[in-house]
Amino acid sequence: MSRESHLQFSAGTKYATGFSVELAFDAAPGITAIVGSSGSGKTTILQMIAGLVTPLRGSILLGSRTLYSQTLGISLPPEDRKIGYVFQDYRLFPHLSVEANLHYGLARSPDQKLELIQVAEKLQLKQLLKRFPRSLSGGERQRVAVARAVLQSPALLLLDEPWSAVERELRDTMATWIESVVEQLSIPAILVSHDEASVARYAQKIVTLDKQ
Repeated sequence: MSRESHLQFSAGTKYATGFSVELAFDAAPGITAIVGSSGSGKTTILQMIAGLVTPLRGSILLGSRTLYSQTLGISLPPEDRKIGYVFQDYRLFPHLSVEANLHYGLARSPDQKLELIQVAEKLQLKQLLKRFPRSLSGGERQRVAVARAVLQSPALLLLDEPWSAVERELRDTMATWIESVVEQLSIPAILVSHDEASVARYAQKIVTLDKQ
């Protein structure tokens, strides 16, 4: 298998409080879960991959592209990393409708491998397209955030508690669909979730982060 879609992460950072986060792992296409105790730095790992937190050392490679290298002095800005990120707090654009939020994701896709209407149907969003984020429940916002991220046809998908607010009866449907999209796009997805059953069921690889 080509390594063009592999993530190679070996980096760390340290905060002014003395709290440090450091991890080394590889992620092939499929779902890799990062698990660890609360406050161990799982979200910080995702933020370093996305370019929202700059590591103090190490390197982050995605296929043949260097996202970050302390040695080479490279740190690509987030918008150049081709990463879809589902945040815990969703981060939808409040002034845009659901449909416009999804079009934002689609507009960032270089080749538009996924169709907006098909994604909206899969995540049961068709009836919500004209509504605005403020009128949605937490679970609905979360589904919109997932849809927007995958519509980018990203080279890598970051999932921070992607179904924590989703209605229980939809969680398996949503997780199974994410799994199928990751397979269709042949990309790695990095999952952070406290849902141990979902991690065990859907992750092909589990990486443990120890609190330092």
